[in-house]
Amino acid sequence: MKKGLLALLAILTINTMSWAQSNDKTPPVKKISVTGSAESEITPDIIYFDITLHEYKNRNSKVDISTLEKQLQKAALDAGVRSSDFTIANVYGFNGDQWWKKKKDPDFMARKTYRLKLSKLDKINEILAAVDDEGIESVSISSYEYSKMESLRKEVKEKAIQAAKTKAAYLAAAIDEQIGGALEIQELNTDNYSDVRPVMYNTMVRAAAAPAADMPSIDFKTIKVRAEVNATFFIK
Repeated sequence: MKKGLLALLAILTINTMSWAQSNDKTPPVKKISVTGSAESEITPDIIYFDITLHEYKNRNSKVDISTLEKQLQKAALDAGVRSSDFTIANVYGFNGDQWWKKKKDPDFMARKTYRLKLSKLDKINEILAAVDDEGIESVSISSYEYSKMESLRKEVKEKAIQAAKTKAAYLAAAIDEQIGGALEIQELNTDNYSDVRPVMYNTMVRAAAAPAADMPSIDFKTIKVRAEVNATFFIK
């Protein structure tokens, strides 16, 4: 008798749960998911130049690397480059056996590469024009950057989110709906920006050191910063 009563209670409990589940028809969340993107282009305001100087023979005498270095350093300082932004990037012929070779062999020609940090591209012409042409072996742009990159990335990401919200609003309006708050926001590419190196102008000495008046006005390559997000909004 007791077993029968327990079985009956179990059946009633299951039926009650089943009825509750069948009547629990919560309406689905109305939402809309869109992507938003934004980008911005800026001109780098920090440019690193590598300038390689080399010793050479002027008739019967040799122009020493220290003489060329003084010319380059003075030209850089006169152009407004801070001493901390004028550094040595590489040295050739001043270490180990080659140093002794230099002392013993008068025909040995040493080379040094210097790195200049500039804020304006046109300064390089002014600097090179003040250095002995024969002593300049090569000039190249080693790297470049933008001093306010983090601030720019933040600004572009904010614009990408705003673009996503705008898109969601007009898509919802097309079916007479309105969006509410955001349900989810996801970055699709973090800190995405193009960093294509500029064309290296490893140039012959006289072309590199030509007077600024003879050089065409050329803008430096821009950096493109892009952000993209996926955002989901409630529909009211």
